[in-house]
Amino acid sequence: MKNFFRSLVVLNLCLILVLGGLSAAFSQEKNPLGQFPTIAEYEEATGREISSFSEAPALSKLVEEGKLPPVEERLPDEPAVVEPVEEIGQYGGTWRRAALSPQDTKIHQRFGYEPLVRWARDGKTIIPNLCTSWEIGEDGKVYTFHLRKGIKWSDGEPYTADDIMFWYEDILLNEELTPSFPTWLAPGGVPVKVEKVDDYTVKFIFANPYSVFLEYLAGPDTGTYVQNPKHYLKQFHPKYTPEEELAALTKEAGFEFWYQLFGDKNAPYTNPDLPTLRPWVLRSEPTAVRMVAERNPYYWKVDPQGNQLPYIDKIAWDIVQDTQMIAMKAVQGELDMQGRHLSFSDYTLLMENRDKGDYRVLLWDDGHTGGTVFFNQNYKEDEYTASLLSDAQFRKALSLAINRDEVNQLVFLGQAPPTYEMFPFDSLRNDPEIRSLYEYNVDEANRLLDELGLTKKDRDGFRLRPDGKPIQLTILTNLGFTSMHRDVMELVANYWSKVGIKTVVDAISGELWWTRIEANSHQIVGYTAELSKEFFDLTYSDLSIVPNRSINYWGPLWGLWYQSGGKSGEEPTGDALEIISIFDQIKVTIDPEERDRLTEEMLRIWAKNLWVVPTAGGYNVPVVVKNNFRNVPEKASLAYSLSSPGHLNCEQFFFKP
Repeated sequence: MKNFFRSLVVLNLCLILVLGGLSAAFSQEKNPLGQFPTIAEYEEATGREISSFSEAPALSKLVEEGKLPPVEERLPDEPAVVEPVEEIGQYGGTWRRAALSPQDTKIHQRFGYEPLVRWARDGKTIIPNLCTSWEIGEDGKVYTFHLRKGIKWSDGEPYTADDIMFWYEDILLNEELTPSFPTWLAPGGVPVKVEKVDDYTVKFIFANPYSVFLEYLAGPDTGTYVQNPKHYLKQFHPKYTPEEELAALTKEAGFEFWYQLFGDKNAPYTNPDLPTLRPWVLRSEPTAVRMVAERNPYYWKVDPQGNQLPYIDKIAWDIVQDTQMIAMKAVQGELDMQGRHLSFSDYTLLMENRDKGDYRVLLWDDGHTGGTVFFNQNYKEDEYTASLLSDAQFRKALSLAINRDEVNQLVFLGQAPPTYEMFPFDSLRNDPEIRSLYEYNVDEANRLLDELGLTKKDRDGFRLRPDGKPIQLTILTNLGFTSMHRDVMELVANYWSKVGIKTVVDAISGELWWTRIEANSHQIVGYTAELSKEFFDLTYSDLSIVPNRSINYWGPLWGLWYQSGGKSGEEPTGDALEIISIFDQIKVTIDPEERDRLTEEMLRIWAKNLWVVPTAGGYNVPVVVKNNFRNVPEKASLAYSLSSPGHLNCEQFFFKP
């Protein structure tokens, strides 16, 4: 059995290794973590010195013109040091990408991945980022973070503990901005307390031990919560701005309430005036057909020669209508580096046009299971259909009706691992009972359906409801996602129809997706689960395993209940409630062996209930990289849970002449 949660002893040992004990290991080879917390740690680990700093020529010109302070004054007291994947880069160029909307650029998560602590380049280790170090005390109840002194926002204002306290006191504890306290910050049901020790030290104090707090802080969504510039946002907050003045600002912006204005101003995808800590700063308005982000002159990381990062001047996203256009732009050589919205179904086309487009095609793990079916346990719109969806025997029959080998050959070109390999424990992967849940067995599927009393059929062979109408299921898919998911779901619909369950696929636009999910109007969702053979992180994989968020596909009302602290939604029952209970136990359990035992127990319950039915244990996605676009690793993960490619330090990517 593999430990997926580190004990406090292991955490502190890893931190010591990262911060001080690497000199022997890395004097001769590159740091597999990709980033050193400070120059001092870099010099101790490598035996090399960083004695001066350099900057992009465009910034040097601004310094000469008196429009920017010198680079030494813009960098923090101790910059983080990023080791390039291949070589020291060169400044310049615009990184061309494509997206379906301003939000789809993911500039805040994937290209602005700067939380307090971050996933390292190996995709397994958590390292310092905005902080230079941390301590864990009182048996896992207190986390103390030492912030990097001298970091500045993109407008030159200092980043300090006051920004974190603003987030905690004025956003998190303000019920108009945060109606329900985030459950990820309340292990055991008790909200965290955040205290400022000094300008560069903060404490997070929990009532219970919190074993996975660092994983949450490193996450793509939860990790962004501590990046709110107080000096800018306070002008839109009633605590700092007179009521009449704030009301005028709200009305002028076209909003009714101040918190709507605040949310608009705090939107990193659409507000170019919002200061940031990212390598690149958004410069485009939300209506632009090309979103552009420019180099942050105050970015706080350097390479081993003291060159201020990022190397690349700009990132530009062309806003397109669908994913097919993204594949076409790749083929035509119009994308410099992109994996998002490319799918394995594009692989042959991309490979055939490599020379024409002057690019190479890498295969990265996506961090998801291949095409997955989610049965909505909270469906309300038809009582009889809801009863079928909530019947474990019905779900098992449909799982057995899926020909996973054929799906693998037709969609994944035979490269997807078996479904049972998605589990992080050998005991689950090798369990004959669990493996049997994902076998192709049409005879058994039909027997189970007959046993449920679904024996009457129409002349086309479709099984009938008690009212004489054919049973019909609808699988919801998202046109904004890659075509692979729709391809898999069309096959699934065909397999189910062959055992007498008439099934159709309803592909809707990305704009409607979350509205439909949160409205609980879907029967079945076809997408992917947030775990795979290569990646499992409970703080993000929980999205598919535990009904603890309103965006949970298989239990949105249960997720809303958990997320709201019982104020909204519906309280889960049976095994769903048991899974939530175990999940809450895991979060406050320090002992790694006990955490593993609980995690294994939770996953076993999840597997046997088949609320979520994957077709493969993972899959690769093609990543198109122009031949002159360098410092991109050959093998990596594109997992959103890692904020990829952010965890690869995309600030060290560069164009090689």
